Amino acid sequence: MSKAGGFVFVIKYWKTSICFLFIWSMICLNIALVSAKDLNVSAKSCILIEASSGRVLYSVNEREQLPIASTTKIMSALLALEHGDLDTSFVAEDNAIMVEGSSMGLRFGDTVTLRDLCYGMLLPSGNDAANLAAVRIAGSKEAFAELMNQRAQEIGMTQTHFVTPSGLHNDDHYSTAYDMALLAQEALKNTAFVDICKQKKAKLTFGNPPYDRWLSNHNKLLDYYEGCIGMKTGFTKKAGRCLVSAVERDGMVLICVTLNDPNDWLDHANIFDYGFSLVQKVNLTPDLSGICANAVGATQDTIPLTVQELSVVLTAEEQQRLQSRMLLRPFYEAPIQQGERLGSYEYLLDGEVIASGDICAAVDILSIKEQKVSIWERIKYYFKIIFLK
Repeated sequence: MSKAGGFVFVIKYWKTSICFLFIWSMICLNIALVSAKDLNVSAKSCILIEASSGRVLYSVNEREQLPIASTTKIMSALLALEHGDLDTSFVAEDNAIMVEGSSMGLRFGDTVTLRDLCYGMLLPSGNDAANLAAVRIAGSKEAFAELMNQRAQEIGMTQTHFVTPSGLHNDDHYSTAYDMALLAQEALKNTAFVDICKQKKAKLTFGNPPYDRWLSNHNKLLDYYEGCIGMKTGFTKKAGRCLVSAVERDGMVLICVTLNDPNDWLDHANIFDYGFSLVQKVNLTPDLSGICANAVGATQDTIPLTVQELSVVLTAEEQQRLQSRMLLRPFYEAPIQQGERLGSYEYLLDGEVIASGDICAAVDILSIKEQKVSIWERIKYYFKIIFLK
């Protein structure tokens, strides 16, 4: 390259870098607070949900069936992690690793483990890793796709159909932003999945012979958005840019999915800003003042109760609509041990239970059979049983 050519290259590089850094400074500093009407998301389809309940906080065309590119690998990696036997070494002797697109660098004859392949799927988005995991688990990519679709039905992904473990384009391979949010919600329950997808880099040992190498995560939100716990990127010409991400803040986790979004990094940051401006973690404890359970055959008529505090994530408007109820039997026969479960309490939002907990005995309740009591007390006991029934 000539000196002049090199100078032009440097100028272009710095222009690109300055632009890039400006965009990310906007994200990190949260310069502009956004409201739902101001979001102006570039995605063809998107959704934001609260992870613990699955409640939708924001969405646009969330039920539209679209190609999902490598976000497919959320399902492939989850199935691999649920399969188990993650650390048994085996040799990559299948032509499945000879695939186009992104790769973790597998070669024919490499010694590798399923855990390595999960890292390869979730960090550098290796199509070779997804294909090899499919063959290792199910015997073929086609058989693995059947497992993917079965698991999707279990999760409730009713508008999804998988054909490939990698997400390379196929007209019959599709999902929706809503379904992918359900998948992300399920994946977050798997601690091994979370441990992998939140890592910016990971050192693995594989090859022929095995040697140490580093894999890097494609998810830039891990660097530029506070609390991001990762998830999965994706891109094909047909699908466009796809992104599934999760963020944890103040004990709350939100999940965002965008499909066919040319501005996904900034959109996710703005959507998360909006989401966290809406919700707060609320501690809920039912008021037990004046409430006791009835005891029969006991040395006392009532049973003091205790409950554990619950935490839920709600918007301010949802807190106004929240209702509660207690579920207790008419009476409980002694003896009763302290801490014994007697019933439950529930919090409902628009008629749907969003949180529940146990109601327990606060003290030991002794039976009259364990104590010397008068005939009169025994008569009262039997009459009490008759009327409470």
